[in-house]
Amino acid sequence: MKQPNKLKILNDPIYGFISIPSDEIYRLIEHPYFQRLRRITQMGLSYLVYPGAHHTRFHHALGCLHLMQKAVQVLRSKAVEISASEEDALYKAILLHDIGHGPFSHALENLLVSSKSHEEISLLYMEELNDLFNGSLTLAIQIFKGEYHRPFMLELISSQLDIDRLDYLKRDSFYTGVAEGNINSQRLISMLNVVDDQLVVEEKALYSVENFLSGRRLMYWQVYLHKTGIGAEHLLQSVIKRVHELVQLEHEVHIPMTLKPFFGHQEFSLKQFALIDDSDIIHLLKANMQNDDHVLRELCTMILNRQLLKIKFSKTEISNKKINSKIEKLMTAYNFSTHEAAYFVFSGVVDNTAYAKAKPIKILTKTGKIKEFLRASKEPSFKALGQSVSKHYYCYPKNQD
Repeated sequence: MKQPNKLKILNDPIYGFISIPSDEIYRLIEHPYFQRLRRITQMGLSYLVYPGAHHTRFHHALGCLHLMQKAVQVLRSKAVEISASEEDALYKAILLHDIGHGPFSHALENLLVSSKSHEEISLLYMEELNDLFNGSLTLAIQIFKGEYHRPFMLELISSQLDIDRLDYLKRDSFYTGVAEGNINSQRLISMLNVVDDQLVVEEKALYSVENFLSGRRLMYWQVYLHKTGIGAEHLLQSVIKRVHELVQLEHEVHIPMTLKPFFGHQEFSLKQFALIDDSDIIHLLKANMQNDDHVLRELCTMILNRQLLKIKFSKTEISNKKINSKIEKLMTAYNFSTHEAAYFVFSGVVDNTAYAKAKPIKILTKTGKIKEFLRASKEPSFKALGQSVSKHYYCYPKNQD
């Protein structure tokens, strides 16, 4: 049953009231493709570390829409020409930029759909919605693909200082309670400008940019690359890999109907993808806690009961000897084969770079010149932001120490 479009203002815990700028954008938000984002967690399994981190991609997309409206207002106040059609396209592009995320966001990227990234799926959604909305998303798609002749519009959506990051850092900080990510997004937006259709930041915001980059780096270490979260994601990925393997072996596995196409040999279907969300994965985990395959049963139980892996970081690469030692202990304790034990022992490396010069943040100096961020200041703290830090790690069940 269709309802009249009455709701034009939403209440957001971060920004307060968010206005919906047009009836058509309201109808995009109401579409089932977008409503599905209510059931996709923004931060995967991070709620196993930070209990409040249950916010969704739906929250994030609306927050981005709000900040884009503020950015357009600021740029127009500085005599940057943005037409009504460009404004509409920017709102639609930022609203839909993450619509292609699958269950648990990045945690299962390329595991349920190996042939396409979430950005590619987002584009497929936008193209289908463009057909449904009589071509009104054509300009938004051009901007999203980087094909529009005004580059700053893509930079507002995807760059090192974009609307996406300005929302998710502040939002993730709020819901996790990690104060380091509580950046001043409004201050940064108020300092944006455009020169020769390139997005720039005014020089008086140098320290705000530094604070933003420092906050992002700290959020990665404390939240996005938190060791417990890494271990939990490995377990979830192992579940999906084990289900794939058992299906190949024709072993009985309880798979929700909506997920079955993603464990077969069917070609990717956007309509089938639109039917899956976090609840299907939770259903899969719960349904297989009693599976007679001891690997799948143990993996599902560990996630649902939060019996997570122990993880250790190292400055140097983890030796095969250390990994094999943990695998051998598991084989003895649970009568696993080498292949089965490997589902519970992992090694890898995480990288954290606050600022990459390859995609520079451009600073507009007081004299009207444009300088790359690191060249705009001689302070050592700025230079440190461009350094990449890598940490090797390995994880294994806690009872195998």
